[in-house]
Amino acid sequence: MIQMLKRQIETLTLDFDSDKYEQKLISLQSAEKNYEEKSTFHKHFKGQLIMPIKGVVKTTIDNSIWVASPGNAIWIPSQIYHDNLTAPNSEVYMLFINPSLCKVFQNACTLSISPLIRELIMFLSKQPLDELFNKTNDQAVDLLIDQLSKMKVEFYNFPLPNDKTLRSIAEKWLDNPTDRRPISYWANENAMSEKTLSRKVKQEIGLTFDQWKKQLYIVLAMQKLNDGTSIQLISEDLGYESVSAFIVFFKNALGCTPKKYIKILKGNK
Repeated sequence: MIQMLKRQIETLTLDFDSDKYEQKLISLQSAEKNYEEKSTFHKHFKGQLIMPIKGVVKTTIDNSIWVASPGNAIWIPSQIYHDNLTAPNSEVYMLFINPSLCKVFQNACTLSISPLIRELIMFLSKQPLDELFNKTNDQAVDLLIDQLSKMKVEFYNFPLPNDKTLRSIAEKWLDNPTDRRPISYWANENAMSEKTLSRKVKQEIGLTFDQWKKQLYIVLAMQKLNDGTSIQLISEDLGYESVSAFIVFFKNALGCTPKKYIKILKGNK
């Protein structure tokens, strides 16, 4: 069993089947690849934390697109269908946790990752699976679970509502992110009042219409910066009138400037 796992780690893919192993927690490092990698649409009994320490990971979970970069991670609860996509040259760690160990996060989310959690996950990934639950490692596992429960929940995602009208709007935005037409246009396009459309968005995803659109800008900006697209071009692609306006938006959303974020993506502080 251990030799089989060792061989799988050497060619680890994003749809690794953690349910083949009885251990309640598995921490693994995915080998850095110089190409984009995408998993199949799948689910597993164990919850999954996907933590990039370089590059970007994108996860699609039925009704939302989630993005994580160094400093945060995507949490996927037990038995939730999803697929994962890593950008070329990303360095990613995956943590699989039995639901009995971690009951705090019932829904998908992104989590802020502290340096301590990062080091604990990296440490556990280096331990042989058959020795993962010895006295020393037990303490590390207990500390990791405790610290995860205290991490700040973030929402680096773009919701894809089930409602046909809202899903249609979301898909049009994805096709053309520069589309800045106001809510009045979309209400008229779908034969409803602005109030009705606003209420529908709030009921479906818990955001205002403008907040929903900004979530798309966050996700796309994170991906485009990782792809090496210039800040100037990203601001144009997202329909901002100036680079400075985009930089202000980005800093308000992620807490750092695009230039600082690029350094973080490369694994630099």
